[in-house]
Amino acid sequence: MKKYLFLLLIVALLFLSSGQTYEQQSLIPKLKEWLPDRPLEGLLSTLQVPYWGRTISVESKGYYHFIEFLIRKGAHIASFGALAAAIFAVLPKIRFRYLLAFVLTVIAAVLDEYHQSLTGGRTPYLGDVALDAFGAALALSLIALLLKRNRMPKQKTAGIS
Repeated sequence: MKKYLFLLLIVALLFLSSGQTYEQQSLIPKLKEWLPDRPLEGLLSTLQVPYWGRTISVESKGYYHFIEFLIRKGAHIASFGALAAAIFAVLPKIRFRYLLAFVLTVIAAVLDEYHQSLTGGRTPYLGDVALDAFGAALALSLIALLLKRNRMPKQKTAGIS
């Protein structure tokens, strides 16, 4: 039952998030409060991220907007990774369980971008679906590794006297 509640919680949070305007989601005021000395600005100034045919950087957007951009894109990866894990958990143990969890997560990502398109001041972006798919693939790969590791017989190690 808990796994269904976890899935429902993630879906609800994604739905609420994609229904908020940029202004409602903006982290800029908090970032200015929490990072007044702009830590790692020199290091971050060397990064450039291609996005929507533009290059996003500290130089192009400013320090706080760039930090927010990185957080928001990281949130795509993390939240859709969590969604993929939750979907995987509720699926029966069938042959194509990983693939089905991945496909359902990508469908959810597409629907999430569509829902976002209905929100004022927000635009859907296929690149975000790609980030979501990456998050799903990463989470499902980690699950596969952990499950495989747990199934491996424990080897006895020789004690050193």
